[in-house]
Amino acid sequence: MQQIIEGISTLYKSWRGAEALSIDVLPQSGSERRYFRLHGKDGSVIGTYGANIQENNTFIYFSRNFKEKKLAVPEIFTISDDGMFYLQEDLGNVSLLDHLESKGFTEEVYALFKKSLEAIAQLHVKGDDGLDYSVCLTNKEFGKQAIMADLLYFKYYFLDALRRPYDKQKLIDDFEALSNYLTHTEYKYFMFRDFQSRNIMVTPPSEGLGEAVHFIDYQGGMKGAPQYDVASMLWQARANLPDAWKNGLLDDYMTSFENIIGQNIDRSVFKSQYNGYVLIRLMQVLGAYGFRGLFERKAQFLTSIPLALRNLKEFFNSQSIGISVPEFKKVLDMCVADEVIQQFTPTQANEQTPLIVKINSFSYRKEIPQDNSGNGGGFVFDCRGILNPGRIDSMKTQTGRDKEVKDFLEQQTKMPEWLNSVFDIVDVSVEEYIKRGFESLMISFGCTGGQHRSVYAADALERHLRNKFKVKIELKHCVQEEKNWINTPPAPKGEQ
Repeated sequence: MQQIIEGISTLYKSWRGAEALSIDVLPQSGSERRYFRLHGKDGSVIGTYGANIQENNTFIYFSRNFKEKKLAVPEIFTISDDGMFYLQEDLGNVSLLDHLESKGFTEEVYALFKKSLEAIAQLHVKGDDGLDYSVCLTNKEFGKQAIMADLLYFKYYFLDALRRPYDKQKLIDDFEALSNYLTHTEYKYFMFRDFQSRNIMVTPPSEGLGEAVHFIDYQGGMKGAPQYDVASMLWQARANLPDAWKNGLLDDYMTSFENIIGQNIDRSVFKSQYNGYVLIRLMQVLGAYGFRGLFERKAQFLTSIPLALRNLKEFFNSQSIGISVPEFKKVLDMCVADEVIQQFTPTQANEQTPLIVKINSFSYRKEIPQDNSGNGGGFVFDCRGILNPGRIDSMKTQTGRDKEVKDFLEQQTKMPEWLNSVFDIVDVSVEEYIKRGFESLMISFGCTGGQHRSVYAADALERHLRNKFKVKIELKHCVQEEKNWINTPPAPKGEQ
């Protein structure tokens, strides 16, 4: 990570002619790219590192082409000679999803969704004009091959993981029929491919104008049906838009699309094909959640699976895709069955649940915290297998709650992978304890000084259990209570 930070700092200096005043490491998302916010005297920019140079080149080409057409994308300022680093316009850190989750289904948020659909209609049509699709990252066009790829993604990474019987050949035949049907769409323009509220940034009003929307993460774009992007946005599981919004916003998009292309469309045909693309998008999302959650064991994707299944069930019970696919229908019935949704839905506590989870961090120089509940048991995890940030001068007097320490543990150690394993073990007990009415569970994390690794791990588990199980938690940092956060002596030679 230090080499990456040095690389992005060097690029900033060569572009701006001065060192960045500070650099923030931004959270990593689902991809392998890393993002940084670099602050200077004239404001901030976003630095990006990506080892996939083709992906970088595609994003940069799309961005520069769209920016020339005054479309809602960030400006690219400079690129490193090796193509692995680039600087782009800073659009802030507030997404459309953030607005929705903080303000709810208000007129203000609806207006931002409508504005986003007007902007994507512009990107669809004007972005397509003269665009060289040979630079696309994967397929040049979202045709039969790409549609089949999304359906097979769902099959291999979600459906097969359920280990339930179905006729594989009949399902493939239905996939073929559905992909053929959706390939013959009347309108094909630039398709964003991952158009969702998380990839729409909202910037504050300026010069008498209202809030503006801008797009990020469109490097997977290709030529395709505009309905796919509309489906992606309106049926995003996390957003969970009400039916009235979905219907109204679809009409808003069609109106914008008609105004831009200068002609009326057959709205019934457009909506029928839109429904087919809703289904394809829901399949692709389930495949992604299955891959990231069931195979890579990333907790946030696992907890999104029941949301996606309920989304699919709502669509499947209320919409028609205009083609008969009987085996596919059987498979979808199986996927949205109550027992399957329940399989992925974590048990959650309520006000009557007696369980209290006691989480501690402690120093192995002291004693392991004692369970005074009389129940015994629980877990004690030794964090000393993780590299110790306390051995680095700048972090000796900091704690596991300080940004530099957290960045170090998240980016330069195996702490994230280690914690995922801890979560898997603890989750089993917490779920059972809730179901069986148990009252107490103690979990402790120890490290050498009880100040860095154990504190970070205890805080992380507290967040995880509170978000996943809604359980009551008592969090205690033993060294903090001894007022010994500061100037903890370094570990003696030989200690981890």
